[in-house]
Formats: sequence, structure tokens, C-alpha cells
Amino acid sequence: MTVAGGEGGPTALRIMLGGHLRRMREAAKISRADAGWQIRASESKVSRMELGRVGFKERDVSDLLELYGLTDEQERVRLMELARAANNPGWWSRYGDVMSNWFANFVGLEVAAKLIRTYEVLFVPGLLQTEAYARAVVQLGKAYLPPEEIEQRVALRVTRQQILTRPDPVRLWVVIDEAVLRRPIGGSEAMCEQIEHLLTVSQQPNVTLQVMPFSNVGYPGAGGAFTIMRFPEGDLPDVVYIEHAASALFLDKLEDLDEYAAIMEALTIAAAPVNDTPGILAEALARMKQLS
Repeated sequence: MTVAGGEGGPTALRIMLGGHLRRMREAAKISRADAGWQIRASESKVSRMELGRVGFKERDVSDLLELYGLTDEQERVRLMELARAANNPGWWSRYGDVMSNWFANFVGLEVAAKLIRTYEVLFVPGLLQTEAYARAVVQLGKAYLPPEEIEQRVALRVTRQQILTRPDPVRLWVVIDEAVLRRPIGGSEAMCEQIEHLLTVSQQPNVTLQVMPFSNVGYPGAGGAFTIMRFPEGDLPDVVYIEHAASALFLDKLEDLDEYAAIMEALTIAAAPVNDTPGILAEALARMKQLS
């Protein structure tokens, strides 16, 4: 079990590159000590690099790729670009004043993921929230925050959604409890706008939305929300993300991944079929409009 790191903790791109270098070193049957000698560093420095806990000097990466016998020029270019990107702060760094270190790590992983599967019981997932709904969620229990900080938090949440519309969009599969559609977060008008947005975004080819109906009372995963992230082949193992009020857990042990993957599979089977989602949302919208 990995608890989200603090300042200086590993980032998604560093972990990806470090994992590549470790696998290449092991395949070449080269020790960390010998790798450290190649880059004029210690064995422990190589270990920290492979765990994504330090930045990467381009010269070091180039020297290691040569030591490990990489001859594929296209792969060399890709890994060197990854090294440069790993040393650059992501777009989310500009929200550092309103974002905890553990959540910054999550956003970095979210950007790097190719598939995100999410189960939510209280709110519409952040990647599918409208601006008004996001503002209402941010203000829940935090009405004391200065208006400018609230707006920064909302902007961060909305900007995260760019991964759904980028040239290589992430694949998002969401299961929400029916209660999410009944809870008028931000008032009935804002909730109507949110449900209409769900109707629209669920038509995107890279987005799948299912609803867990009240009629199903014995489904697995009732313990709470969680997210599973999958990354491009060979870059990172799957990661399970569980958020708490003031912290989060990142689970990457095989037994944890297997358990949550099984829960997610069971949830998608227990939830209403994907083809039923438009009708369920339309009914929820009509119900919410009656409260307006």
C-alpha cells in the first residue's frame, strides 16, 4: 500500500521513466552499482531514479540507454522526450496554492492514464462535473474559503476534463449510484444543468456511464468510492485511488488491484445496462425539473 507522497514525491512521468530504466537494466543483467558508475553516481541514486523519486538529467538517461544497449532510435527519442517531460511541471502546478501534494500526484497519474474506471456514491465524478456543480461541491463544508480560492479550485476541476477531449482522449468508465442523480447539489437548477451535461458527455465514444439503481441493494463496492487507473502498456502498473477528507491512498499491490478490479467488474454487471443510461438520466432530469 502506498500513501500519496508529499513534496518531492514521485510523479507519474518519473515513475514511468524509472520503471523503463529498471526493466532495461535488469534485461541487460547490469547491477545498480555498475549503472551508477556509468552516470558518475551512487547505487542509491540509481535506485531513486528507478523509483521516480528524483529528477532525471538528460545526460544520465542518454548514458544509461547506451549502457543498456538500446539500439532502437525511435524508442530512444521517445524516452528522451519522456525524460524532458518528467522534469517539467505539469499544467496543474499553477494550482499549487489550492492543491495538496497527494492530489497533485493524482492529477499527474490521471493525465498519464489511458483508462480510468470510477465508482461514485455521493457526487458526480470531477471529470464529468459542470462548473456550477463543481462550485457547489467545493463550497460544501468550505464556505469559509475566499471567493478567489473557490474559483481556483473550480478552474482546476474543470481544466482536468481536457483529458476527455484531447487528441488521444482517456477512456472513462463511470458507475454512479442513483442517489447522485437525486441529490440537488447547488440547487435544482444547477442539478438540471449537470444531468443535461451527463446526457451529452455520455454520448462521447470514449465515455461510458452506468447508473446503479436503488432496486439493487446487494451490489459489491458499497463501502465507498474509488478509482482505478490503467496506463499505456509497460509504463506503470494499475493504480487504485481512494480519497479521504484530508489524504488519499494509492494502492498498487497485485492483491489490492485484483480485489478492486473484481469489485469494479461486479459493479458494471450489477448496474443498469449502458443502453438504459439515457432513459435513466432523462427521468432524473424530469424529476429534478419538478423541484425547480
